Amino acid sequence: MHSHNHNNFHHTVAQTHAHSANPLVGSLQRKSTPLNTRPASPYTLQPPVEADGFSWPSVGTRIRAEESSDEEEARIERISGAVRTLLEELGEDVEREGLLDTPKRYAKAMLYFTKGYQTNIMDDVINNAVFEEDHDEMVIVRDIEIYSLCEHHLVPFFGKVHIGYIPNKKVLGLSKLARLAEMYARRLQVQERLTKQIAMSLSDILKPLGVAVVIEATHMCMVSRGIQKTGSSTVTSCMLGCFRAHRTREEFLSLLGKRSL
Repeated sequence: MHSHNHNNFHHTVAQTHAHSANPLVGSLQRKSTPLNTRPASPYTLQPPVEADGFSWPSVGTRIRAEESSDEEEARIERISGAVRTLLEELGEDVEREGLLDTPKRYAKAMLYFTKGYQTNIMDDVINNAVFEEDHDEMVIVRDIEIYSLCEHHLVPFFGKVHIGYIPNKKVLGLSKLARLAEMYARRLQVQERLTKQIAMSLSDILKPLGVAVVIEATHMCMVSRGIQKTGSSTVTSCMLGCFRAHRTREEFLSLLGKRSL
């Protein structure tokens, strides 16, 4: 018994010295970050276009795309019920005149705001608008307006997309670039992923010499809550292929009237 207590004493002293030698041990130790505790699996690790024409489909993409009008109506009712619960939990009276039809209106609006999930990129967006053309100079479509939803707070972010590419024997109908941006914006998004998805899908479809995408957006989760910096905007870019070269990148940005990014 005496020997056991003696060993415990030395063990306790050793622990005390270890704690005093390293101030990060114990209660002051830094907690793990989310990236240390779970694997990251971004959408853009998957192929840009699936065999059936959907692009980075969500879990319910094909269900939404193939459901009948009755099934869609049932979905609207389920969302409406959830919104009624939300309004009640916020302390509102869901029976007052102004809110009577709000749950259903909101349900329909959310289905519209996220219609990009069920859009087939090959049938609904590209739609055979890829043309053989002997053109190898830069093509740019500027100031494409986008409206999307931040997936962290479900509030809007909005701004403009600028898309450029250098063809390799194939060009895309110019309106399709705007439709491509619209499709990815009509999902729950983060701006960084949205930028990359537009660039990667265009690169996959046209196989051009290079693709460049720049997005400038204002995030309501930043300007209406948190630090409330109302004049701020976020700029993201994705450069693929020859646009990674300094001269090509600078030519693209100068044509946009932007400083170097």
